[in-house]
Amino acid sequence: MQEKNTIPLLPEQPDIIRARQGWQYNGQVRPDFAEPTGPDQESVWDYPRPPALVPCKGHVTVYAGDQLIADTHNAVRVLETAGAPTVYIPPDDTNTALLEYGDMTSICEWKGVAQTITAAGIADAGWRYAQMFADFSSLYLWPSFYPGKLRCCIDGEIVLSQPGGYYGGWVTSNLTGPIKGVPGSQGW
Repeated sequence: MQEKNTIPLLPEQPDIIRARQGWQYNGQVRPDFAEPTGPDQESVWDYPRPPALVPCKGHVTVYAGDQLIADTHNAVRVLETAGAPTVYIPPDDTNTALLEYGDMTSICEWKGVAQTITAAGIADAGWRYAQMFADFSSLYLWPSFYPGKLRCCIDGEIVLSQPGGYYGGWVTSNLTGPIKGVPGSQGW
């Protein structure tokens, strides 16, 4: 585990604080258009903002074709209002020989600055945070992968991509939405 004092931490600038405060929903109340939940289902509208880090109870595997990229029982789900859970995998549970790390490409107002991952030759197959905000520094260098690019599974269930192509959420059969990324969801 990385020592906190060696993690490149980002200052919480006014523009980041404004971005954090700009969301209409925060998990306290479901909007009228939220789908109802049944037994053993989770509504993405019950997830909090700021996001929560929750241990993933399932067995997580990630494949590029037949090549195993990751295999863990120690993944963490990031739960954030309106989004499908994003699954982060401990670096020690990935096949680093199949991973290449690219440029810093985006910033999350909660987690930090993301770096692209090429997995088994598949470009932009995932990302990891290489500069962090303090509250999410436990995810420093933990990769996550796009289910639209790789075969991502939890307990053998092949997960689907979060709608829209931008977000990396893992859509499982127990989720209800609608899930951020569908047309008209930019302000969620």
